[in-house]
Amino acid sequence: MGDLLWIFISALLINNFTLSSFLGICPFLGVSDRVDTALRMGLANIFVMLITAISAWALNTFVLIYAPYLRLISFIIVIASTVQFVEMVIKKFSPDLFKALGIFLPLITTNCAILGLALFQTTKEYGLVQSLFYALGGGGGMTLALVLMAGIREEARILDIPRVVHGTALSLIVAGILSMAFMGFAGLFSSK
Repeated sequence: MGDLLWIFISALLINNFTLSSFLGICPFLGVSDRVDTALRMGLANIFVMLITAISAWALNTFVLIYAPYLRLISFIIVIASTVQFVEMVIKKFSPDLFKALGIFLPLITTNCAILGLALFQTTKEYGLVQSLFYALGGGGGMTLALVLMAGIREEARILDIPRVVHGTALSLIVAGILSMAFMGFAGLFSSK
């Protein structure tokens, strides 16, 4: 159980896909204007990451041992089909969220954090349960980054910030500071 907790915490904080590995920057900078939208986008990412982790494990265990050169294209197909499913469900049950996420929902398909999850878990040779904890930690870390950025952006709208730093400049400054803060978690835990 200690190894599973380590995998989860590592993916959540220490090796956060967005703030430490700089994967998934597009939704991080694009969708994180409101906390509720960022949270829902994060939950959609967690779902896609879980399905991707299960599929990548199954493909690596049963199919790709015979054709490892198909690994990348197989992962892309799994991610794209899962995102299509998530998009249909959100459009059906939450049209407001669908409108709020806009173009960023289909962009989960090209979210390099999700592809990175599949490739990293393959490289680390995780089993099914380890892959699930890795996906939960990675998705949780991405959600945490989205919500933190959205919360800071919401607060920045009511503060008196110099005009020169508004918009993209402020987002990049905040992203850099958050990234440095998360990289500080690496010193808290000793690696195994």
